[in-house]
Amino acid sequence: MNKEEKVYIAGHRGMVGAAILRKLQAEGFTNFVLRTSQELDLRNQQAVTDFFIKEKPAYVFLAAAKVGGILANDTYRAEFLYDNLMIQNNVIHQSYLNGVKKLMFLGSSCIYPKLAPQPLKETYLLTGELEPTNEPYAIAKIAGIKMCENYRAQYGANFISVMPTNLYGPGDNYDLKKSHVLPALIRKFVEAKRDSKPFVEVWGTGAPKREFLYVDDLADACYFLMLHYNEPELINIGVGEDISIKDLALLIKELVVYEGALQFDATKPDGTPRKLMDVSKLHSLGWQHSTSLKEGIRKVIEEKFTLIS
Repeated sequence: MNKEEKVYIAGHRGMVGAAILRKLQAEGFTNFVLRTSQELDLRNQQAVTDFFIKEKPAYVFLAAAKVGGILANDTYRAEFLYDNLMIQNNVIHQSYLNGVKKLMFLGSSCIYPKLAPQPLKETYLLTGELEPTNEPYAIAKIAGIKMCENYRAQYGANFISVMPTNLYGPGDNYDLKKSHVLPALIRKFVEAKRDSKPFVEVWGTGAPKREFLYVDDLADACYFLMLHYNEPELINIGVGEDISIKDLALLIKELVVYEGALQFDATKPDGTPRKLMDVSKLHSLGWQHSTSLKEGIRKVIEEKFTLIS
């Protein structure tokens, strides 16, 4: 990447896009072309066309997406499919038409089959049925991966796809109806401590296992891959180890210093039993995460809630 050339981060105010922006700024990049969703609706084909013709970015990070947790994914199924397909189609196609040197498409670990063997290898894509609750989102992301693959195959475009595991950190969504499990649990424990509640309710049985990556580590991996990875195959980004939701809740309980009990609501969906990424491909290139889960959660609590003692 040439630090003098224009960089477009789609979704620069979201958790992932903001982290990528912080990383590039720390590396000395200054020539950014940025638009909020109010300034540029990426679902609007003509608006995206006009933007690319005018700005001509050299590098694109496609981190814009409609995202949410299990409840949001299952409730807004049509929106998750339509909005994400439109965003991807417009940005990827205009990147090709306007000579973008390299594009990175950010997907999601939910692209893998619900019952795929663990850990999840990149080759498991499209080998089985998806988790029903987030199938529309997953199908949109799979379409984005295939667009990058096929624009490379037909046009020689240097478009790569990365699949992050579950993320957390600065800029996360703490809305209890729309957030992912880790920020939702942090908020629940912080509020329970503040209000002296006797227990915290945890959705599901607590048995599913999840892997979590601090978002600034993701940004570091994205920068590394933009410099060093130019292959058609997607590549996983994660830590290579996971934790049960129950143990995650206990870890957050410890860090918040909450004295109450845990209650598991088994009427709520568990989602996929396990989602652990195989990150051997990424490790073989020379990148590994640097923030432990405990350290990362502690940072979030200190930055967002300042309740830790």
